[in-house]
Order: sequence, then C-alpha cells, then structure tokens
Amino acid sequence: MDKNTWIGFILIAAIIIGFMKCSGSPQQAPTLTQHEIDSIKTVRAQEMQRQQQAMQQKAREDSIAYANLTQEEKDALSKKAFGTFAAAAQGEEELVELKNEKVRIVISNAGGVIKSAELLEYSSADDRENPLRLFDDRETDIAAGYGFDKESFFGVYLSTADSLVLNTSRFYFTPVQHDSNHVVMRLLTDDPDAWLDFEYELSEDYMVYYRIRAHHMQHHLMPSRELMFDWKQLVPQHEQGRKFEERYSGLQYMYAGGGFNGIDGKGEKHEDERIKWVAYKDQFFSSILIADSAFLSSRFFAQPLPNKSGYVRAYAMRSYVPFDATGKQATGFRFYLGPNHYNTLKAYEGLHLKHIVPLGWKIVSWINRILVIPMFDLFMGWGLNIGLVIILMTLVIKLIILPFVFVSYKSSAKMKALRPQLNEINEKYPADKMQERQRATMELYRQAGVSPMSGCLPMLFQFPVLMAMFWFFPTAIELRGKSFLWADDLSTYDAVINFGTSIPLFGDHLSLFCLLMTIANIGYTYVTMQSQATDPNMKFMKYIMYAMPIMFLFIFNDYAAGLSFYYLVSLFITILQTMIFRWTLNDQKMLAEIEANKKKRAGKPKSRFMERLEEMQREQQRMARENAKKNARR
Repeated sequence: MDKNTWIGFILIAAIIIGFMKCSGSPQQAPTLTQHEIDSIKTVRAQEMQRQQQAMQQKAREDSIAYANLTQEEKDALSKKAFGTFAAAAQGEEELVELKNEKVRIVISNAGGVIKSAELLEYSSADDRENPLRLFDDRETDIAAGYGFDKESFFGVYLSTADSLVLNTSRFYFTPVQHDSNHVVMRLLTDDPDAWLDFEYELSEDYMVYYRIRAHHMQHHLMPSRELMFDWKQLVPQHEQGRKFEERYSGLQYMYAGGGFNGIDGKGEKHEDERIKWVAYKDQFFSSILIADSAFLSSRFFAQPLPNKSGYVRAYAMRSYVPFDATGKQATGFRFYLGPNHYNTLKAYEGLHLKHIVPLGWKIVSWINRILVIPMFDLFMGWGLNIGLVIILMTLVIKLIILPFVFVSYKSSAKMKALRPQLNEINEKYPADKMQERQRATMELYRQAGVSPMSGCLPMLFQFPVLMAMFWFFPTAIELRGKSFLWADDLSTYDAVINFGTSIPLFGDHLSLFCLLMTIANIGYTYVTMQSQATDPNMKFMKYIMYAMPIMFLFIFNDYAAGLSFYYLVSLFITILQTMIFRWTLNDQKMLAEIEANKKKRAGKPKSRFMERLEEMQREQQRMARENAKKNARR
C-alpha cells in the first residue's frame, strides 16, 4: 500500500476516534467515592430522621385532635380535604397481577397505577436468577434531590368542582372486572352514579393498553377538556459496567406531526407541540408512553445519577391530554414495557418506535436496516451459535467490500512498481524545480493509468460499512447474554483480568478478544510494512501505523466482545486476502500492465483534467517569474 492508502487508513481511524469521543453522553454521571456516597447518605438519613420525627410528632398531635372529634366532624374534615372523593382517601393496598409469557406487571389499587414491571425473558447482569426489573415503586433517597422519592410514579391531577386539585395517587381504587390480562381500577365518589376508571389490558407481547374513562363526572370536576399527569421513573443499572449503558440511555420523544427530539444527558425541555410518544430509554430496555391522540403540552426532565447509585438516569415528564368528563370518549394510552429490539419495535406500524434503536448516521443506518439486521436475523434463524453467526456475517461483509479492497491493493501495487521511475524523476528534478517534478510525475501516472487517489478512495467507500458494524454490535440486544468461547456475554466486555482499580484511559479490566485483535493487528501491520518500499520522507508513517493498534486496545477494551471478535475475524480474512493478492499481483505483472497501458495511451490526447492541471502549473510559473522580476527591480 502506498502513502495515499495509509493516509486513507489514518483518516478512517481519526473519524472513528472522533466519533467515539463525540458519541459519549454529553453529560457524564458524576463519579463519587464510596466515602462521599456514605457521607451523602448519612446527611440525608439524618435529615430524613429529623423530618420523620417532626412528622410523627405532628401526626400524634393530629391523631389526638382527630380522635376527639365527633363522627360528623371527621366526615366534614375529610369532605373538606378530598371533596367528592373523601371515601376513597382511606383503604388498604390490594395488588393485581397481569402476566403473559414476556411481561409481568403488578397493579396497585393505591393510586390505581402499575406498581412494577418485570421482563420474564431477561435478567440483570448482577442477578441472573430473577426476571429483569424494569421498575417498581420502591422508596429510594438516591434521587431525592431531584424530586424522586420512589423508583416510579404516575399520578393524574383532578380539579374538582369545589376548587380542589387532587392527585389520584392519594386515593384507593376498587378493582373490578379482573381476569388474567385485564383489570379495571375504579375511583368511587360520594355519588353512586359517578366514578373514574383506570383500565389496563395486557396484550400478548410487551404492550399494555391504558385507558382513563369517566362516568358522569361532569358535575364533580371542573369543566376542563384536559387532564394533567406526572410520570417519573428511575432507570436501574442492568448491564456490566456503565459506559455504554450511560451512552445509549436517554429521554426521547416523537412529535405527532413527525420528527424526533429528546435529552441525551442532563437537561429540561418544554414542548408546546403535540407529542405522540415519550421513551425512557436504557441501552437495551425502554418504558414508552404512547398517546392514542397526542400529549398537548409537555415538560421533560432527565438527570444522570451517580455511578454507585445503582441507577443510570432519572426521567420525568408533566403533560396534558384530552379528557371527556362525561365518559363518551376515553383518554387512551399505551405503555411499551420491553426490549429495544429493532424488529419488535418496527412491528408497531405507524409509531416509528424503531427510532429509539441507534443505528448510526443516515447512510450507516440505511446499511444496518437493509443489510446487517436482515443478514443477522437470517443466520440466527438457522439456529447457529452466535459466534458462527458473527463469522458468517464477517465473510459476507468481506465479500461485499472485496472489489473496493482489490482496487485499493492493486493501486498500491502499481505505485510500488512505479517507485523506481518516481525516484528517477525526483533525481532529475530537484526540489527547486517542483513544478517540473509535479508535471513529470502526473504524466507518468497518466501514461501508466494510475491515479494517486485510487488507493485512498476505496478505503473511504468501505467506511460506511465499517461504521454500520460499529453501531450494530453495541446496540444489538440479541447478543445480550449470548456466550462464545470464554465470553459469557457478547454484548459487553470479556474481562479475563480485573485490576481492582481503574487505570486512567484504560479501565479496570483487560478484555481478551480486544487483546487478541490488537496482537493480530500489530502482526498484520508488521507484515504489511515489511513488504512496502521505504520512503525516506515517510518514516513517521511507520511509527503511526504501529501506534494505531495499541491505541485501539485502549479504545475497544470497554466495547462489546462481539464487536472485538468481529474485528478479529475480519482481520484474519484481510490477511488471507492480502496473501492472495500478493500472489496474483506481483511486481512483474504490475510492470507488464503498466507498460501495456503506456502503449495504449501513447499518442492519445491528454485528458481535460491533465490539460487544466498543466495550464495551472504554467500560470503559476509565469506569475513566479513576474514576481521574481519585480523583486529584482526593487
């Protein structure tokens, strides 16, 4: 390979490195020491203890005062605080379970909301025995500073006719019409003919249908056509390490008219446009709230959480939805509680949920959708081991880009064969006759049928395919939990050595597939450099090419083992291709082809490009002579 091919490699490496630096989360979660975490917990615990003691004292005083009231006074007090919903303010929690083969959700009559959601086909990296907990309503002080005192919260605000603003999370609903995949939670009033229903229906997959339906509530609520609600959720850490879980987590939403937006790191956004759905997204799992019509106005909040908190992100939204108090029209939602699996999300036609799976820039995502994902699904459908699937994918990708690789290598071989003639030109025209040297060099290239860019451009054409695979492996949930050789999970790093402490720019472990890829890359670089003609002016390139594999060891040590394995297999195939190319494209054949090209082009007129180039060179020489004369006169 000549100088231009090496430059192509370096440009691609620089783009990859720049992309990886830019693709990290804009706001990294704060890193706290265990001592700092313990200190914060101690301070919070002391503050909570003081608050609890004050609340308990106030509760005792209120209890004594309440006990001394007559029943009529108690009823009047409850009526004043809760209006028509006074009877629902007291009760005991009852739980209702809805379950299919994929999801188990628990609905509580306390607030009438989904209390917890579990994905039965998956588990967390730190708990392989139990189903993966998407969320529950356990209390936590991790995000207390951001207004979260529970892991999840959903509450609807009701504005009553007597000017009270009440949240449904304060009341006890009555379960009615309950079966294995359907339940209605009913909020009763003091009017036997008026109530509010929260209806849940679990589909056969990951979708939960949720409807709010009023029954003759127009006389008990303010005459508004909208409901306001809050939805808060902490996202637990599910994966080994946090780097990629943080990178691919985010709050995303789609406008009702099309288009997407969101918060990748930390921030708040206010949207007056109509929103179709909102996703609280993790690397591999999401909770998505979908409006049947649209969210009318919304405010969003996202916050990274400390590394040792056990959570990745805190998400919240407050929004408005259409509401009919007469009950003629229900307010409908859907909850998607499941994996970020491209084909699963794509199956929900018209919702464009597949957008939450990051597949890269436009051309890169197109390659992933049209080529990589269908090919991966095809090979997985054959029931093969995941390692064999990756090997087959690598072979197919290599066959697709083989023509570009061949053109690049052939160009390098021609440039190598032309090296003696280029040296003669350099000796004939010294550095002070650069214009003549360039003209003679371009003429040699024209006669030989060689383009200096032909070694670089094919490498750039391969770049979209390279980046497609780079995006695919860290986000492919199909790799999660799949083992191959020593790697227990190809969706994360395959640590064979854990250092016990984090090494700057490297991490706290060593990944074996990444190490093998680096060793193979160094060996391939050595063999390639040995076969290249040495250019005294390009000695620094030799050191750069050896530094790149070492640099990739630091970069890819945290990446998915599946990606490192793909690069390792790809490298072995590249070595085999190079050996075949060397056997078929030796110097004698290249020189013979170059001489044949010279004979064919002899006597032919120069191309317009060459004519323009020579004209520009002559113009530069003329201007240089004129400037020299002017300087001599001075």
